[in-house]
Amino acid sequence: MRYTVGVDVGGTFTDFVLHDRTGNQVSAWKQLTVPGDPVTGILTGIDGRASHEEIANFRIGTTVATNAVLERSGAVVAYITTRGFRDVPFIQRGNRRFHYDMNWVKPKPLVKRRHCFELTERLNYKGEITTPLDEAELREIAARIKADPSIGAVAICLLFSYLNPAHEIRARDVLAEELPGLPVSTSYEVVPKWKEYERASTTIADAYLKPIVASQMREMKRRLEEGGQTAPKAVIKSNGGETLPEAAADFPIHLLVSGPSGGVIASRFLAETTKTRNLVTLDMGGTSTDVATVVDGKERFTTSFEIEWGVPIQIPMLDIRTIGAGGGSIAWIDKGGMLRVGPQSAGAAPGPACYGRGGANATVTDAHVVLGRISPANFLGGKMRLDVEAARAATKRLADRLGMSIDETAVAILRIATINMIGALRSVLVEGGFDHRDFVLAAFGGAGPTMAADVIAEMGISTAIIPHNPGQFSAYGFLHTNARVDRQRTLMMTSRDFDAARAAALMQVLIGEGVDELATQNYSSDLEIACRLDMRYQGQNYELELEVPPEIVGPEGAEGLWQAFHDAHRARFGFDNPGETIEIVTFSTVVSARTVHPVSPRLKTGDLAPVPRSRREVGFARGRVDTPIFWRDDLLASQRIDGPAIVEEAASVTIIPPGQNLTVDPFGHLVLNTDG
Repeated sequence: MRYTVGVDVGGTFTDFVLHDRTGNQVSAWKQLTVPGDPVTGILTGIDGRASHEEIANFRIGTTVATNAVLERSGAVVAYITTRGFRDVPFIQRGNRRFHYDMNWVKPKPLVKRRHCFELTERLNYKGEITTPLDEAELREIAARIKADPSIGAVAICLLFSYLNPAHEIRARDVLAEELPGLPVSTSYEVVPKWKEYERASTTIADAYLKPIVASQMREMKRRLEEGGQTAPKAVIKSNGGETLPEAAADFPIHLLVSGPSGGVIASRFLAETTKTRNLVTLDMGGTSTDVATVVDGKERFTTSFEIEWGVPIQIPMLDIRTIGAGGGSIAWIDKGGMLRVGPQSAGAAPGPACYGRGGANATVTDAHVVLGRISPANFLGGKMRLDVEAARAATKRLADRLGMSIDETAVAILRIATINMIGALRSVLVEGGFDHRDFVLAAFGGAGPTMAADVIAEMGISTAIIPHNPGQFSAYGFLHTNARVDRQRTLMMTSRDFDAARAAALMQVLIGEGVDELATQNYSSDLEIACRLDMRYQGQNYELELEVPPEIVGPEGAEGLWQAFHDAHRARFGFDNPGETIEIVTFSTVVSARTVHPVSPRLKTGDLAPVPRSRREVGFARGRVDTPIFWRDDLLASQRIDGPAIVEEAASVTIIPPGQNLTVDPFGHLVLNTDG
């Protein structure tokens, strides 16, 4: 078994990276995604690349959960909750996205009110049963659900079940008797945390995804094995860890940002390799752009993800923001006569006009083709020839309406796309309290390198790194993925009534659950364990996450625990309140096992200036310029290229505009500089 295969199933392309363990060689390629049938794209892409018997395992990132939520194509969900709390998913929160927009409408939840049912039962805030579960009423609810053939899954979220799951577990078992085969999600198993609305929203989303994800996981595994691909298969979770397809089907909410997580994991490795302290990532594909940060060499996590503004998902995942801006984003003119780009996308079918598949709308990719930035003969390494005239015709239709030339319109399309991406980058940096000048941009995805130079120039970042195989960088990240299990549980304590024994026992339970789940994936040795507490001063509305050694939660470490929080609060906010009561809200653990990773080889150093393979007229902001064209595989470490220039490779193109330069680092990464 010599190969590990990383597969990233995107909306336009399916990306492949193959790691040959025997020689530490990595190869990468792309295959057009088959809309509605991702398995065909995987089978077609892998065919002939490696013998079935030599593949040790697959690691697959999928957008099935993401697309189901964004397109609202999941299952019809029945929601069961404590009597009196039926409307929680619809009341949501009292805040608004736009305070002064009278036309703003709350996002719709993933459940309809007519499918919400109230159950007689009650626990108090200590988890004590005050009203027993009415089992007869539950069976009546089950009969009503059974009578509605449209319902495809059930979500159960009962009050204070995160403290005592007895009623939820019993309700789940009764439904299994009454509704055999119908998927059921319970809040205790999905997200055993406080905050009623967030818990309900997350549990409903898990049930919403369960039928479609379970079906695709079964279908993917079956068809891959029928196609001869019998090697073990792992699916990448939103936290950057891997899991078995069966486990992914049980808790599909953990796949919500499966595909984009690979790019963040690979960026962490990139930061480590290049000794870069802080990276902000720009993962631009055909349909969307994902941005994230790597700070002090570590990726950042969140439990505050939102499907739409106001529809939260509270599971541990990499902190990734997504916007509808990709190479396939469509340029259009609004009612006011202004040029806009995205969020609509041409997708894989028909795709941009230049694909020659019937697309009639101008896209970001078409703008690059019109300006000569992308060679029509070298797209995907020459496997797909682009139609320049179709791209020009689509752009001309916009140009005529705007009263501009074709080149001016193409430049405007790219400028607007750049501004869209800068908005996403600033949101992830400003909200994290970071100064963009302290960061280096990591640009990847098939379209990322084409936009990197414009983004750093416009934003005021001095440097961008274009890594190896940028078009398949997320799939490459899957080769660096570790097995990882996150566990969390709300148990509120304060520094005045801290029960050290109970706290230590809960932490050990969470660690044990993580260890047991990794054992099902055949990881049982060299495990790494991290413990965290969400803490705050009493009266505060938000918690500060504090990583702590397991022993500090026990009886011997309590004083050190409170002091550690004071120190962390002062470091984050500039002050602390010694003597103030501190609350512990949530306990969480991360149990991980390191897998086999590729090692970056060093590139041979080049003493002479690189020689271009060709030249062509390329359009920039100030007009067309005779521009040298380099091939990336020809470049050696320490070589420098001054703009204007273009560096081509099989799955992407790096643009070096006038006034910028590019150098090749010792590992072959391309480093764009704006400061000369």
